[in-house]
Amino acid sequence: MSKFGVTVIAVVLVTALSSAATAKGRGHFGLGPLGSVKSAFARLLAPGLLHSRPTHHRRVHVRRTKSAPLKSAPAALQNIPSANQPSGEEGLVVGRLFTDPAARRQIAATAALAHWHGDRNTTDGWWSHGHGGYGWVGPLFWPFAYNDIYGYAIFGDGMGFWDYGYPDIHAGIFGPYGSDELAAYMAPDSSGQRERRIPPLQQLCGDAGRESTGLAIDQIQRAIQPTEAQRAALDHLADASNSAAQIIQASCPTQPASTAPARLALMQQRTAAILTAVISLQPQLEDLYDLLNDEQKTRLNALADDQLKTASANGTMKAPAQGCEASLPAALQWPAGEIEARLHPNDAQRDALERLQRASARAVEMLSYECQPNDAITPPARLAAVDGRLGTMQQAINLVSDALEDFYTTLSDEQKFQFELIGPKRAP
Repeated sequence: MSKFGVTVIAVVLVTALSSAATAKGRGHFGLGPLGSVKSAFARLLAPGLLHSRPTHHRRVHVRRTKSAPLKSAPAALQNIPSANQPSGEEGLVVGRLFTDPAARRQIAATAALAHWHGDRNTTDGWWSHGHGGYGWVGPLFWPFAYNDIYGYAIFGDGMGFWDYGYPDIHAGIFGPYGSDELAAYMAPDSSGQRERRIPPLQQLCGDAGRESTGLAIDQIQRAIQPTEAQRAALDHLADASNSAAQIIQASCPTQPASTAPARLALMQQRTAAILTAVISLQPQLEDLYDLLNDEQKTRLNALADDQLKTASANGTMKAPAQGCEASLPAALQWPAGEIEARLHPNDAQRDALERLQRASARAVEMLSYECQPNDAITPPARLAAVDGRLGTMQQAINLVSDALEDFYTTLSDEQKFQFELIGPKRAP
């Protein structure tokens, strides 16, 4: 990436962070002078690797296996400070992105609306989450997934993770982006664009996973002050965490999905990768936790209380997760009238459409039932809750995906074209 491109990215993210301080319903991030943050972002956002993954399959099954640890533990496990850790302003920026879901939501929101056709004077697109984040940013489902999962499991901040649910499936069916907008998100850094309004897609996919892992392990180490035996378990957790970050990043899309079935297939792939990463973390976190004495467990569990106090001070108190609300906002109601007017379906197509609507209603029920538990007060319990939620989400996506493909195959090319116009044409 050219120095100019890196600077543009830094400016965009700094603008997002500074504007979030005054956005309605969002708290300040405490990131210090903008010049320092801009410099840190410029160093942080180095190009990452994209891994090619197929997106044509319909269903992904996850086999739960215990992953082998990496050969060496990261330097974050050594006495603080470490030469390989993020330092200065860069460490501050990575740390805030990792521990502050409001910062991640603001960056995702800026990126989600950067190429959208809608009214730029509006603050939200119709597919936004209840707390202002976005499950879809162009062709990418679930930006900052690793941060959201680790942030909830270790620090108890579930606002990022538990916002994901049926609204994202709905946005997968009725994608909000047109083909030109999707292409803009996928444009390479070397495309000659004089301006880039969003960070490279791989950054939103989790390029900073290793840095985030180091910061999380550092905070765990500070909390528990491990013995030698416990340090070995912490090393294994650090290795597993790095592997989990790589698994999630590898699910970053390499090409846009331009049809509803392709978008749900991408959701299946991404959710399966996230679930695989979570499953690989569970035994390592449980092994460490079981080695702790009662005082160490209390200090580790208190990291969530500290995060809650910080959120309270910043005005970003947790609220009920959108995915578990009993009713959906008007923007997510089924557009039956618009489908009828655009597609003029025949009787067979109406039958298939009704089955799709029933599958969607069932997905709402499933995801409304699998809500954030109130009694998950330990990191292993919260990671188990993440596992359960992702498993339910995978089932819900599979259910809707099957019904959607059955409906989609009954449509003519013109009807498919009209169906794909519904999402981008919706008023914000």
